[in-house]
Formats: sequence, structure tokens, C-alpha cells
Amino acid sequence: MIHVERHRTDRIGWLRAAVLGANDGIVSTASLVVGVAAAETSRTSILLAGVAGLVAGAMSMAAGEYVSVSSQSDTENADLAREREELATVPEAELQELAAIYVDRGLEESLAMQVAEQLTAHDALGAHARDELGISEFTTARPTQAALTSAATFAIGAALPLAATFLSPVPRIPIVVSVLSLGFLALLGGISARAGGAPIGNAVTRVTFWGAIAMLATAGIGYLFGVAV
Repeated sequence: MIHVERHRTDRIGWLRAAVLGANDGIVSTASLVVGVAAAETSRTSILLAGVAGLVAGAMSMAAGEYVSVSSQSDTENADLAREREELATVPEAELQELAAIYVDRGLEESLAMQVAEQLTAHDALGAHARDELGISEFTTARPTQAALTSAATFAIGAALPLAATFLSPVPRIPIVVSVLSLGFLALLGGISARAGGAPIGNAVTRVTFWGAIAMLATAGIGYLFGVAV
């Protein structure tokens, strides 16, 4: 019977973008709503600020993720192009380099050379990408995926405090949105930790702590200046 192991490294790209987007959507929108509600008594104005924050934030997340991940992708492609050229011009040196990597990892020199030769014969560029550059199918940059995931999850996260704002009595908006948003953040932290195989308690504590700090800061600004922020 073949022993099959399930790993979570293939989730790194989309999980990072999803968690970042949803977390930012909840925190930034809830903070904006709480800050505005602390200085403004009109539900329409509070909701308008929140919706504007949702749209602007989703677009900003998409653009930011696309640009940053595209930069990573450009670097990866440049490194792969250089490796491809070196494999074509100095194949023996590249073979020695690959074998040296395996020696550093604990293989005997003769075995390391055999492994390097067989992997080079099978897929030379793939072997160097994986073992020399650290690029694999699980970690390679995917700009479009990251941008769309971040924008969608930001919008979903932002919709939660907006729904709480719509359903809450106006005088209670700051406290209701704050409490529910911290609950949403705790749930998000638990789900993301479980999906990634990380300790749930640490993730929940981390995300709720910084979310509370952000909302306290914006509420303080709203109360202090008495203007929409």
C-alpha cells in the first residue's frame, strides 16, 4: 500500500492573498466605520464612507498584489533565463554546482553526482529551479491569482462590518461593529490557521489584537476631532 501524505505548501499562494485580503477588509472597513460613527450621527454618511472604503480598498489590494507579485515573477523569470543560458553554455559547471548542493545537504559525493546526473537528464532546468533557486510549482508567483483573490476577499471581509453597520442602531454602531468585527477576525484567524496547519490560538490572538488596536485608534480620532475620518 502506498503511503500518501497531504501537505499544505500548495496553498501558500492563494491562502496568503485570501487571508491578507479578508483581514484587511474587515480591519480597515470596521476601523473606518467606527471612526466615522464616533463623529457622525447619520447612518447614510457612515455607510457611504464604508462603501467607499470597500471599493477603494479592493482596488488598492488588487493593484498592490498584482504589482508586488509581478515583481517577484519577473525576478523568477530572469533567474530561470540565466540558468537556461548557463545550462546551454557551461553544462558541466552546472552539473558540479547541482552535485555540490546535494553534498551540502548530506549526500556522499559519488551519490550526489549520480543524483545530479539523473535529475539533469530528466529535467535540468527544473532541478536547478527547485534546488538552486528555490522555485517550485507550489511557490511560483501568480500575479493575477493573487490580485483577484485579494480583491474578492477584501470585499467579502469589508461587507461584514458594513452589514453590522446597516443592522445596528446608529448610537450603538461603534460598539456593535467593533465587537462583531473582532469576532469575524477571530473566526478568520481560526479558519486560516486550520487551512495552513498552524496553531489556531496564536493566529486568533494575533489577528484580534491588531484589529482591536486599529479600531481603537480610529475611534479615538473620531471622538477627538469630531469629524469624519
